[in-house]
Amino acid sequence: MSQRAYLPVLGIVNALGGDADTVAAALFAGDTSGMLLEEHWLPSGPARVGRARGALPALPARFAAYDCRNNRLLLAALAQIEATVDAMLGRYGRARVGSVLGTSTSGIAEGEAALAAYRATGTLPDGYRYTQQGIGMPAVFLARYLGLRGPAYTVSTACTSSAKAFASARELLRHDFCDAVLVGGVDSLCRLTINGFTALESTTTSLSNPMSRNRRGINIGEGAALFLLTRDEAAVELLGIGESSDAHHISAPHPAGSGAEAAMRAALADAGLTDSAVDYLNLHATATPRNDEMESRAVARVFPQGVAASGTKPLTGHTLGAAGATELAFCWLALRDGRLPPHLWDGVVDPELPCLDLIGGERHFARSRGRVCMSNSFAFGGSNASLLIGDAR
Repeated sequence: MSQRAYLPVLGIVNALGGDADTVAAALFAGDTSGMLLEEHWLPSGPARVGRARGALPALPARFAAYDCRNNRLLLAALAQIEATVDAMLGRYGRARVGSVLGTSTSGIAEGEAALAAYRATGTLPDGYRYTQQGIGMPAVFLARYLGLRGPAYTVSTACTSSAKAFASARELLRHDFCDAVLVGGVDSLCRLTINGFTALESTTTSLSNPMSRNRRGINIGEGAALFLLTRDEAAVELLGIGESSDAHHISAPHPAGSGAEAAMRAALADAGLTDSAVDYLNLHATATPRNDEMESRAVARVFPQGVAASGTKPLTGHTLGAAGATELAFCWLALRDGRLPPHLWDGVVDPELPCLDLIGGERHFARSRGRVCMSNSFAFGGSNASLLIGDAR
């Protein structure tokens, strides 16, 4: 049985657009128009957020207990690949297809609204169900929506959630629990996370400015990215996965980036590749002082010859539990279209950081075959994950 895994299709929605082609066009153009300054998120004033574009599908009435913006985002992504999913279900059967998703908010916004109603009236709204906001619910909802009988579970490890979902999904294939797995991530905007990151002094109302001397923090975003992972050969292959946990601090990364470095090196080792094989690196690049410092130092050690790199969160906001899948999707789109995502910042170099090859303007892959992309995701508690995808070998 093949140990290789492929990513034939992608469904995606975020502040850049509501389908893969629209997202790709806005991504490579460096379009930040989806980053909105909105009131009502914070008691102290507005917040800049990356709001997903386009109308979201309604859930059928029989799934009312799962109805939340998070699951609607998920269905918007699924709709783009549903024909391929249906064909896979017909080929392998519903017992052989699994669902592994990452999230950190799930339907917490619906829980916030229910709590506000309870405080005002003394009762919860008639339509509220805890299944709308349960952290473990996205993968369960997707499985029930499609009638899947394979394994279905949700990974929630903060900002590495949907990156780590790929490790779990690949294991389901390798140990023959599944023939295909729906894998990705979804997160929706809610006051809990925006206020929480603001309390940590990690947000900014201006557009995030990764790797700049003037970086001041992140913008929070929402979105969904959903792949089908299968052994059937396709143009894009999942080449390597690296995970680590440095457990340095509950909310601060290890200052030297030791955990980040370990994850990147583990991904390269898993793929059987050297650093020189990587053509593009999607940085975690939150534009917070400590994250960018540690990541730049780790990248400089892992890639001493340099690597074309960009941080794409100024285009979407930090989509938290969906960030790993979303930014891997940007790598997938880069391979599909032959273009590299730009790095949006003010260009003011921080002399305290190693100099990285940040992509300015339009740039393409230097080669047409054997291309490889890496995507980094780092999270609270020292959770780190790096993913490698590339042209099928």
